[in-house]
Amino acid sequence: MATTDDVRALYTDLLEAWNAQDARAFAASFADDGEVIGFDGSIMAGSGAIEAELSRIFSDHPTGRYVGIVRELAPVNDDVVVLRAVAGVIPAGASEPRPELNSVQRLVAGRRDGQWRIALYQNTPAQFHGRPELVERLTEELRSAAAVAPGRG
Repeated sequence: MATTDDVRALYTDLLEAWNAQDARAFAASFADDGEVIGFDGSIMAGSGAIEAELSRIFSDHPTGRYVGIVRELAPVNDDVVVLRAVAGVIPAGASEPRPELNSVQRLVAGRRDGQWRIALYQNTPAQFHGRPELVERLTEELRSAAAVAPGRG
């Protein structure tokens, strides 16, 4: 279905922009009033604020590279899709994802004037407290994904 393919591409482009440390490209994926809820719980509201904050982060220190796996694309209607994914981060200078940086991601995309844009992107730690086997299973899956597509997220 073209709708879900478009949203999958939006997510892929978002991770690639992060991996390239390109704040402008990352923010361009968002609606003007879009939001990011970061791994640490911080909120960036509006594409301008998203670009400004990521520019600061990217200039402050090397960031890790995301590896994402889309689990599901669920259309709400013809113009809204919820993407469910998991992701890992390969820290700068490392070669594989680190378990403590695994996350569950949600992206809500809407189509306005024929263009798909992100309304909400949430990145929640996937620590599975008390269930280390789930952490290891997800980490192994992310390692496999990283090995299949090196340099891509």
